Amino acid sequence: MRHLKRELGLGTASRASRSYCVITLLSAAILAGPAFAQTASPEPQENSGEVSEIIVTAQKRSENLQDVPISIATLSGQGLDALFNSGDDILALSSRVPSLNVESSNGRVAPRFYIRGLGNTDFDLAASQPVSVIVDDVVLENVVLKSSPLFDLAQVEVLRGPQGTLFGRNTPAGIVKFDTARPTQNFEAKAAATFGSFNTVTGEGAVSGPLAKDVLAIRISALAQHRDDYIDNSFTDQIGALGGYDEFAGRVQLLYTPGQRFSALLNLHARTIDGTSAVFRANIIGPGSNRINENFDRRVVEFDGGDNNRQQYDGYGGSLKWDFDFGPLVFTSITALETTNGSSRGDIDGGSGAVFLPGGSSPGPIPFPSDTVDGIDELDQTTQEIRFSSDHGGPINWQFGFYYFNSNLQITTNPFFAPPTTVLQENQSYAVFGQVGYQVTEKLKVTGGLRYTDDDKQFRALAANLPTPDVVASDDRLSWDVTTAWQLTDDINVYGRIARGFRAPTIQGRDVAFFGAPSVATSETVLSFEGGIKSTLFANRVRLNTSGFYYRIRDQQLSAIGGVNNLTQLVNADLGIGFGFELDSEWVVNDYLTLTSGVSYNNTELKDDTLAVAPCGSGLCTVLDPLNASGQALVSGNPFPQAPKAIISATGRFAYPVSSKGELFLFTDWFFQTNANFFLYESAEFRSGGTFEGGLQIGYASLDGNLEFALFARNITNQVNLKGGIDFNNLTGFVNEPRVFGVSVKGRFR
Repeated sequence: MRHLKRELGLGTASRASRSYCVITLLSAAILAGPAFAQTASPEPQENSGEVSEIIVTAQKRSENLQDVPISIATLSGQGLDALFNSGDDILALSSRVPSLNVESSNGRVAPRFYIRGLGNTDFDLAASQPVSVIVDDVVLENVVLKSSPLFDLAQVEVLRGPQGTLFGRNTPAGIVKFDTARPTQNFEAKAAATFGSFNTVTGEGAVSGPLAKDVLAIRISALAQHRDDYIDNSFTDQIGALGGYDEFAGRVQLLYTPGQRFSALLNLHARTIDGTSAVFRANIIGPGSNRINENFDRRVVEFDGGDNNRQQYDGYGGSLKWDFDFGPLVFTSITALETTNGSSRGDIDGGSGAVFLPGGSSPGPIPFPSDTVDGIDELDQTTQEIRFSSDHGGPINWQFGFYYFNSNLQITTNPFFAPPTTVLQENQSYAVFGQVGYQVTEKLKVTGGLRYTDDDKQFRALAANLPTPDVVASDDRLSWDVTTAWQLTDDINVYGRIARGFRAPTIQGRDVAFFGAPSVATSETVLSFEGGIKSTLFANRVRLNTSGFYYRIRDQQLSAIGGVNNLTQLVNADLGIGFGFELDSEWVVNDYLTLTSGVSYNNTELKDDTLAVAPCGSGLCTVLDPLNASGQALVSGNPFPQAPKAIISATGRFAYPVSSKGELFLFTDWFFQTNANFFLYESAEFRSGGTFEGGLQIGYASLDGNLEFALFARNITNQVNLKGGIDFNNLTGFVNEPRVFGVSVKGRFR
């Protein structure tokens, strides 16, 4: 009964007051919305009888998705909003488009992205990833910055394959690109609120309009999220010890447009989060199987350390984008600063030791405790981009520019069995880039791009238990791509693309806190071949885009995690290979029903006969790889970690008009992943298996889009999916979020 009350949100929460204040204000705006909506000009309903045009900025200019010769998937509208009804963070994007996987062992911060099977499992706060995250034209390199809250979004674009010619740095796998809503010259406002299980409450709102007509516009956006602590700690007998969070974020944008040839956009934003980091659970995986066993209880843990896995981060930043239109060319400058600090603490072993409590509540033998705090004392990231681009008709279009990146990152790790260690990592990089497109004929276009990057990293131990030398890693490389696009018919485009991507060398220094030495991975390079077809069919009722790819990675950067000492060592594999395909489709069946689906197949393989890594340190897991004379696992032939071969996603929206002003609707979304290894080595235990989740919304929406009310459920089947593991002293695992059901209401007025 106690658990039922908490799931239904009937309990109290000491951290809820700030959330409720913000959310109450946003809800009041919703209730006021219909009064203003009567004067708003009507908009087409979501299902208008044919697929709508999708505009993307994958090549730093606005283009129709169907005309861009890159494998791109997008999320927007109801399909995007539904993912976050239950207060989910950026991890909710995982598997919602083909070839995209997202996971984290750091709770709501430090997500790890994988595209086409290529990513990085390193959990360190200085980890480098081959997938770049870009928000409003600014690259967010650090893993904590990549967890920026998602609100007031216009669109999400997933660019698959190397994108190093035009975008930032470290993009050999691809880009996840977020565009927020911009200030408008006409007044508009929107608000949304959801209330669900575990007292999960979310409020989001935005107000936009002119300060000086046609000259200065402003947009103010805000997000507040709360969930009660719903997990008990049986070791301390504390009810509602962990599992909750409070997160707040805000954004202010000013758009200055004194004339047609000049514009300036100032973006200021901040976030704060206070809640629970990842919830590790000891021995929930049984030896010889990856199935969740009887030790698992979603609402109970037995932590003797970790301070209930508390997590707290604060961050803020800003950017200034200038555009000057000189007629034959446009000059663009983007200056950005990001800073953050905070920490996460965890009972890493996920239990309370070897002693069984009365009643058999202990999760099993744990030979020694592990309690660790990792935190960013200070992170400052500065970026500057200067770009010139053509702004005229004719057969040739071009752009070229300069990019500068600088990051100073100070991290402190406290393992508690030894004094804390503090390290400093500095990274400075610059690049020059250019791209030229030539319209050979009316139907044929050829595009080529080139980028030169120089990257320098330095590592210094400011406080260490053992003498630790400074480490320097630097390299400079060329990235390039060549694309041919052919308009087969008015509705069918085909393309071919060859691209070379580059990821700079990486330094891993976390092991210094555990009496280990820092490690270095040299640069990796990717050569990718891709071909695709983009089509709209059956009188524009079907959009069907598909692509096939093959890539080879030289000196692939990998993280060897775990073993007896639970270390994190960087290594390079001689070669990695990946191939497969993606299919994105949308079908407007009739005026009432719209279906979307996505399918991807990613086959990856490590090729390095000498690469050997330490298997699980607990000795409890079943290693499936051959071992060398030192007892290390030989991993050549294994798939990449966290690289499921198949991802399938689907959505459906059925709407039935009940009056001239509104409709009843049902919206559902689902995804499925095949098995994926958690580590470089293969074992029977540390792998996911048949991961899937689904969501449902049933409600009423006005046809002008100004009002929506719905009942919702996320993870509607309450599926327990094993998302990752910790292998050094027991069979620790962590799982997905629980089922949340509730109500949502949205309003918009202008």
